[in-house]
Amino acid sequence: MTWFRGRVSDPEPHRRMIRRVECAAGPARSAIVALSAIPIVATGAVAAVAVPAVAQTTVSFETALLSPSVLMLITGVAAMATAAALAFAFRRQRQTLLFGRIMEALPVARLVVDANGSVLADSAQWCDLFGVSEGSLEALEAQARKMGADDSIERLTEAVDRGEAAYENFRIGLPDMEFARVSVHPIEDMKRLTIWHIEDASEAFERESIIRREQQKLIDFVENAPIGYYSVDGYGHFLYVNATFADWLGVSESELTGGTVRLSDFLPESLERNCPPHSPLVGNDTDGFGETTFVPTGGGEFTAYVTQTVVTDGDSGNLHTRSLVRHLSGERRMAEEVRLSQERFRRFFVDAPVGIALLDGHGRITEANDALRETTGLDADASTGSLFVDLLSASERDAFTAWLDTAYNAETPPAPLEASFGEDEPVAVSLYVGRAEDVVADDQNLIVHVFDMTDQRRIEAQFFQSQKMEMVGQLAGGVAHDFNNLLTAMIGFCDLLLLRHTPRDQSFADIQQIKQNANRAANLVRQLLAFSRQQTLQPKVLDLTEVLSETSYLLRRLIGASIELKFYHGRDLWQTRADQGQLEQVVINLAVNARDAMAAGGTLTIRTGNVFSGDPRLRDYEGIPDGDYVLLEMQDTGTGILPEIAEKIFEPFFTTKEVGAGTGLGLATVYGIVKQSGGYVFVDSMTGEGAKFSIYLPRYREEEEQDAVAQSVPNEDRAARDLTGIGTVLLVEDEDAVRLFGARALRNKGYHVIEAKDGDGALELLNGEVDGMATTIDGEKIDLLITDVFMPGVDGPTLVREVRDRYPELKVIFISGYTEDTFRQKLGEGEKIEFLSKPFTLQQLEHLLIFSNR
Repeated sequence: MTWFRGRVSDPEPHRRMIRRVECAAGPARSAIVALSAIPIVATGAVAAVAVPAVAQTTVSFETALLSPSVLMLITGVAAMATAAALAFAFRRQRQTLLFGRIMEALPVARLVVDANGSVLADSAQWCDLFGVSEGSLEALEAQARKMGADDSIERLTEAVDRGEAAYENFRIGLPDMEFARVSVHPIEDMKRLTIWHIEDASEAFERESIIRREQQKLIDFVENAPIGYYSVDGYGHFLYVNATFADWLGVSESELTGGTVRLSDFLPESLERNCPPHSPLVGNDTDGFGETTFVPTGGGEFTAYVTQTVVTDGDSGNLHTRSLVRHLSGERRMAEEVRLSQERFRRFFVDAPVGIALLDGHGRITEANDALRETTGLDADASTGSLFVDLLSASERDAFTAWLDTAYNAETPPAPLEASFGEDEPVAVSLYVGRAEDVVADDQNLIVHVFDMTDQRRIEAQFFQSQKMEMVGQLAGGVAHDFNNLLTAMIGFCDLLLLRHTPRDQSFADIQQIKQNANRAANLVRQLLAFSRQQTLQPKVLDLTEVLSETSYLLRRLIGASIELKFYHGRDLWQTRADQGQLEQVVINLAVNARDAMAAGGTLTIRTGNVFSGDPRLRDYEGIPDGDYVLLEMQDTGTGILPEIAEKIFEPFFTTKEVGAGTGLGLATVYGIVKQSGGYVFVDSMTGEGAKFSIYLPRYREEEEQDAVAQSVPNEDRAARDLTGIGTVLLVEDEDAVRLFGARALRNKGYHVIEAKDGDGALELLNGEVDGMATTIDGEKIDLLITDVFMPGVDGPTLVREVRDRYPELKVIFISGYTEDTFRQKLGEGEKIEFLSKPFTLQQLEHLLIFSNR
């Protein structure tokens, strides 16, 4: 038999085959045992009869051997051997199939090879990883050679030759795996079989890289500091020396810590006789400080100031020192270098923008920087020596303890842990951990980096809220567009009915009621469009002081006598560009909300002012870019807004008022108008302390927007002739009701109307020309094109572009439930068109027709 080798592309048939083998194995094994038992029993019986018979007779041994009894005995022995061989083969086959199942079920890439390197089994993951049909070591070796990791493969191969387990981490550069951990595991008592195992180590490499860089910074700081550090045992042999002190002594670090060099070898003879073996200070063998002299290997000497601490091991009684050496020969230079070193250390540790803590083997804080103390709210004395786990929220401590145990025991640091500090106002943090054995002597020490994620979480929440508002706005805009089509037909047909009914008619009042309610619905739709920033605005340059002055009388009437209204106007207030009517609507909506929040009376304060670029107030709010703004603040002394409600107040149809007291579109309209005007609106509130709405509108600069205030006005030089009812109009509208109303209204005014259901139909009608004018299929000239903007197939702007290429003088009127800005960008610059926003009345349509014919 041979070992199982190969892959099973479809695991289900393989499982069925194994089940069939397992099912057949029971009866087969029983049959083999039964068959083998028969000759055994027969042989025993024959032996019992034949052996005594032979012994009692004089028959020769050859004759006895050929006797039937002996033959039966031989046959039984052969049957026993055959049965044993079959049982062994069956067990080996079963083991092979089970081994194949195990290999296929493994979630990682594995390969089994023998002593000659021949592949005995591979997993599907191995083949998929290298894109081959059968696993091989050659694919791994080729990829490692390509990435310059030949030495890693060589060390693994040498470990295999020695029969030892080993692993190597290196960059493998595969599409599905950038870094890999490749390990080998010899199988004992299996004729030198070895399992090769590949794991994805990309995330571990990245984390190790971060920790390694941080640790290396600290190592570089200690090794290259302008102050010498060393430690010696009780006999003066060096245990540790940094690069600076070794350089001063003119000896390499390895030579000093080799065990043969002593501290006294670098002292003058006079000091050597009077100093303890472990101290360069005369008569001082304990903690102390003072000046001394060192003699470098190359000759000469230098004066140094030494501060030493003597540490005695309580168990063994052995001692060692921790000594700091300051080179006094270049005091001024050293002083400057010390200052720079302290600044560097402060930048790397003390003043680092992220929290850093060193933990001992029990999870207690041994060192902590200022950022960590600010994040946790602990003072310097309370933070050092306390358990790090006590800083976390109670519900997260078990998870942190398990995470920390993994950091202590695992060879690689665990993944970052998301946690929070505190209970009442938890601070969201992300924790990274790594060993600190290169920093301190105890290899159980850990270094924890704490990243404050509170601002990021808040930004994410604000971004999510912004995205939600954007999606709701798009939905509201789409719904408003559909309603505008319906309301256009309702209002239009009401106008047509009113032309045939006088106020004396019984139906006149009913028609007026229908029209009034349709107008109310149209106003509701306009609020939806304002929220979704799809309403038609007429911006112009404004002075907020003048706008507020014009609305002050209305505001006092709205809020009532029980509420005091105060104005504080900023000096030299900048101008801004917005739609005055819509801006007044913003002020009125906020004033009404403030009035409702001050049922028992109070004060409404309105302030204006300039906010310069770089103002600290701009940093208080996320999402607003730095720049110059005109600020409008409205602050009340009402009940305030609960935090959970403040997140929803700008959503459409959200209201805390009782049923029938409001539509829930007031603040949504404010939000939409401000955003469409290029501004930002924020709310600050504390329950019971009132609310303040802050609106930031961009400062208007004439040099940046030369054409911003240009408005479309009738040309006074045109002949003021009323040509209403003269000519042919092509009406393109995909909504049947709107097209029917428009066609009837135009025909009532005397126009000849040709209807088209969409842009494709209009292009089919415009298939000829007479004297350069667009004509229909009957050769009639088209004087005016009225078209909807958004239609299936060819939309309005596309239709106008194609028509204008052939008939540049053809007059065009766009009608749409969306804002004019949504399609202006699709037209060429300087394109002369008129726009009528849905829903429109019969009078508005007539007025635009008169104007377009001038």
